[in-house]
Amino acid sequence: MTAIIHGDGAIRRQSLYGSSIENTYGGVLSFMRRNYTRELEGVDVAVSGVPLDLAVTYRSGARLGPAAVRAASVQLAELYPYPWGFNPFDTLAVTDYGDCWFDAHNPLSIKPAIVEHARTILRSNAKMLTFGGDHFVTYPLLIAHAEKYGKPLSLIHFDAHCDTWADDSPDSLNHGTMFYKAVKEGLIDPKTSVQVGIRTWNEDFLGINILDAAWVHEHGPAAARQRILDIVGERPTYLTFDIDCLDPAFAPGTGTPVAGGLSSAQALSIVRGFEAVNLIGADVVEVAPAYDQSEITAIAAAHIACDLLCLWRQRKMAGK
Repeated sequence: MTAIIHGDGAIRRQSLYGSSIENTYGGVLSFMRRNYTRELEGVDVAVSGVPLDLAVTYRSGARLGPAAVRAASVQLAELYPYPWGFNPFDTLAVTDYGDCWFDAHNPLSIKPAIVEHARTILRSNAKMLTFGGDHFVTYPLLIAHAEKYGKPLSLIHFDAHCDTWADDSPDSLNHGTMFYKAVKEGLIDPKTSVQVGIRTWNEDFLGINILDAAWVHEHGPAAARQRILDIVGERPTYLTFDIDCLDPAFAPGTGTPVAGGLSSAQALSIVRGFEAVNLIGADVVEVAPAYDQSEITAIAAAHIACDLLCLWRQRKMAGK
């Protein structure tokens, strides 16, 4: 019989499975109190952060995003997640791998450092759930995932911005051009990829399917979810969620807020219906806590991340 851990389960729990009893207002702040470890044997999902915001085009601060999302996850570790009604960690081995280290004062070394961080985790066959940091981090993560799972991948991309503005510089750090590069380099297939919540203009969306915010508001989450499932099918799919997909009323703590976005309820409803998606990796990015109010942005990000773990739990239980 495994002893029940009271407090600081992130550093005291021996098993990868199960949960500890914690005071929500204290203790080591790993994501949802998972074990803090770099051991990857037997791990289903490794959570990690990439605290980068050198690629932003407006407000900085997303480097503090991983810490904010971890802190906001404490209540989610206290009760069974809603509406799932189970403890995902009874059957899904999830650890907090900590943060990717890179030399912020040597910009040309940053992309290779993130790629190698991802390769290390993916070599173990663990899935990655990553917290940004600004959205640039998705580009090197896609490079590593395409190496692992084969390219091109399908992409589900929640965002206010398409991030497909032209950029042919191999060394640029720009959080608005990652998916231009991903398409041009064959990392993702635009025909089987979809961007949700878009409400900024680009002359060329590179053939990616667009469900803009107005479409989601008009047709509703159920229709959006079905359209996404139809687009990606059963192909290996990477999901990236830029928190500015949400309207600033629900996510003020971000670097490039745009009015007219999705509500937290709309976004969660869509994501929770992705059990059929062959999800090979995911990230939640662009939380900038300095602009947040009462942690509502970080709380929304933590809920999205928790639901992604529940989706992986469901797929594991189904043998997928």
